Amino acid sequence: MTRYAEVIGDPIAQSKSPLIHGFWLDALGLEGSYRAMRVEALADYFDRRRDDPDWCGCNITIPHKVAALDHVADPGGVRASIGAINTVFRGEGGVLTGTNTDAGGFYAPLAGVDLADKPVVVIGAGGAARAILFALARLNVGPVTLMARSPLKGAALLAMFGLKGSVQPIGAALPPAALLVNASPLGMAGQAPLAIDLAPLGDDAIVYDIVYAPLQTELLAAADARGLATIDGLEMLVGQAAFAFEILFDAAPPRDRDDELRALLTR
Repeated sequence: MTRYAEVIGDPIAQSKSPLIHGFWLDALGLEGSYRAMRVEALADYFDRRRDDPDWCGCNITIPHKVAALDHVADPGGVRASIGAINTVFRGEGGVLTGTNTDAGGFYAPLAGVDLADKPVVVIGAGGAARAILFALARLNVGPVTLMARSPLKGAALLAMFGLKGSVQPIGAALPPAALLVNASPLGMAGQAPLAIDLAPLGDDAIVYDIVYAPLQTELLAAADARGLATIDGLEMLVGQAAFAFEILFDAAPPRDRDDELRALLTR
């Protein structure tokens, strides 16, 4: 059989990962496939894949990024550093091993932006938010206003990453910020909308929405209307996928063809 990898989650129909990895496999002329798989029971999924020699590994999306840590090895200490994984591969001795490429994917479009000591707002406290907070801590941002449904969970995350700031309920008025990140599913097709007034943001603020279905979310449309700099969900999606592709298929993706890939993803 041909080797294959998957993206797992619930729901999963919205995932663009098969298009991304399929494009890179074709571009490189590699034998292999990548598919989406709706998974509810993680233990059963990993038990079935563990002994499949053709399975290269998987990417993980909502709602499994935290829970998946309980089913794989963690030699890199991702549980302690980020607390969530988005990629599983065969490590030393064929042991299923977890890692996280979300942090690098999130950071890539911000490379070169000076956010040191500047205020940031992050909406959401799930698996993606953990990777984002991990990256922001390394950019020395601050203070961080984390908008979360659970004040205790939000406070614990800020403490975990050594970030100074406060926790506010989702939907609270924005404070002034240099960067606003939507790290939640709000605004995604099939999810509740993200209604937020961007007036408190300065004219040089950046609005970053990791949602990619739809690509032009209401948040990004509102930011565009204000003339603010924006980063859409494809930036992080493609960035994290590039790191994962190299892990899963032992080949660097052809990033010089990103324009073609983006056109494919936005049809």
